[in-house]
Amino acid sequence: MTDLRLELAYARGIHAEYYDQMGVHHVTPVDTAVALLKAMGIAAETEDQARTHLAAGDGHLPWDIVFEAGTAPWLDIGDSAWVLTREDGTVIEGQGAGSLPELPLGIHRLVAELPDRQQRITLLAAPVTIPLPKRGWGMTAPLYALSKAGIGAYGDLLPLVKSLGAKGGGFLGMNPVHAGFPADPGMFSPYSPSHRRRLNILHLDTRTGRTGPLVDHRHEAPLRLAALRKEFDAHAFAPAFLDYLQAEGRSLETFALHQALSDIHGPSWSTWPEELQHPDSPAAEAARAELREEILFHSWLQWKAETALAEVQAEAIAAGMSHGLYLDLAVGTHPHGAETWEDRDSFAFGASLGAPPDAFSADGQNWGLAPFNPIALRDSAYAALSETFARQLKVAGMLRVDHILGFERTFWVPESAGEKLPGSYVTMPRDSMLAVARIEAARAGGGANGGNGGIIIGEDLGNIPDGLRGALAGAGVLGCRVAMFERWNWQDPEFKPAEAYDEAAIASFSTHDLPTWQGWRQGADITARRKAGGIKADQEDHELAHRAREVAAIDRLLPDPGQDALHDFLAKTPSRLVAVQAEVILGMVDQQNLPGTTEEYPNWRLRLPEDSTALACDEMLERVATIMRQNDR
Repeated sequence: MTDLRLELAYARGIHAEYYDQMGVHHVTPVDTAVALLKAMGIAAETEDQARTHLAAGDGHLPWDIVFEAGTAPWLDIGDSAWVLTREDGTVIEGQGAGSLPELPLGIHRLVAELPDRQQRITLLAAPVTIPLPKRGWGMTAPLYALSKAGIGAYGDLLPLVKSLGAKGGGFLGMNPVHAGFPADPGMFSPYSPSHRRRLNILHLDTRTGRTGPLVDHRHEAPLRLAALRKEFDAHAFAPAFLDYLQAEGRSLETFALHQALSDIHGPSWSTWPEELQHPDSPAAEAARAELREEILFHSWLQWKAETALAEVQAEAIAAGMSHGLYLDLAVGTHPHGAETWEDRDSFAFGASLGAPPDAFSADGQNWGLAPFNPIALRDSAYAALSETFARQLKVAGMLRVDHILGFERTFWVPESAGEKLPGSYVTMPRDSMLAVARIEAARAGGGANGGNGGIIIGEDLGNIPDGLRGALAGAGVLGCRVAMFERWNWQDPEFKPAEAYDEAAIASFSTHDLPTWQGWRQGADITARRKAGGIKADQEDHELAHRAREVAAIDRLLPDPGQDALHDFLAKTPSRLVAVQAEVILGMVDQQNLPGTTEEYPNWRLRLPEDSTALACDEMLERVATIMRQNDR
């Protein structure tokens, strides 16, 4: 007989079992199920508690109804009376499903008086799909690495967007620019942000910093903050800033309060005095008045960052770029950063995002990131997800969703004070989350993207659930086709020819987590993993021998091993978009990030050999543009 705690876990979306990438079968144990339920906010230490939850059912959660914007939704509510609150606040009352009105684009809420209960319903009025972009190309580059000295700044993007626009490039992509941890400059990973709905102010240009092959975040961040503080103290508030304060309201004030408290108590709110660990506590309310000047400073920094990015996007569109900036949305957020402090209810606590065991990590991975709680997402009508998308697309025309497999299922690793517990998958409301993406992409049509609508890219790499790629394609979300992974055979390497690539995709050779063209050919990633202690010498020899076979296999598809041949191959694919990498254009060997390492490798610190001004004029970039034009891009 199944333990009722397991039965409850399965009913709430925790998988009973799964197969990892190596084909190993894993069964979710009771202790893991109990821990993950607790992370969702469901206490079920005993079977009696689980029985109570099962008896209550899911009636307290809203139904999700996805339908085409501009049509009337169909609801299974019979002749029940209902109250509809449109997204704009308009309230409409009626009776019977047949009397529901046509609803515009947006997320609306309805309460139906069913015979046995009152039922909340979330109505997601979305476009059927996001239109595919025209055939085009663009470049990706690490923002922090674009300057000669210090940390790369938003202004360093301007020479590149002007150059790319003149050359026919449609977008410029970069690492995530979410708000980080200025109170602790050692926490600089762009994929472990403090708040994904706010911006990284350390990319504001202050003309400070030292040169060298590595970006020294720990040294540069305090210098940049000091320079920004001096600028803030010297200037009167611009009317545009005051308007921004009013428009952003309490949400911005709460974020800025977190930053001000971080300056005093440290970056992680979990280590603060208990009375400050919630933004609505009496102590936090008192701090809003006591720290008013600091709150204004951190609010001003956000205004400066948003203004800087908006200016770059406007310049990109004016230069003729189809999409302009291409931002990156991190898969999760730091569990004790500004995002979880402000919006505690949207996240699961007591579990971290991660990955199941694979060939590179026999014990699986723990990413140290807080996941969205799927129950809370449904309960809030996807407010946090919607705002997260909207914030990115406000200043960009394209958005990449890191690890979009998490729209189908996320792998949660329980936190445990005692024996380490294995993780398991948790089902996410995929169709509703994709509807939110389509809604926000459509809203971007009149804003940052020059009226063309936003483009969503999903990083669909790894252990892909059945049906996900079909759902993404149906929603108009482009997949990622990375050339080093596009093959017919892995053991006896055989790569796909250009014509076999998917159309609804963005094609590239690599990503920030993978080796560059030259690095891959030389096996630099394998050697780096051995030096970092990830593999032993005999495994390094084995993998280097296999890499030589891989290089020979891909060379059979190319006329020569040069980057021009590589870019011509990518340009010939049916994929609607092609992303060329600055690191490849500049002939770099080392990759920006080596997964599974921290201090063993200079992750997120490698400076490009040319700054943005030189890169914008580089002969190789002009050659890339010529190749793209020759292939009708």
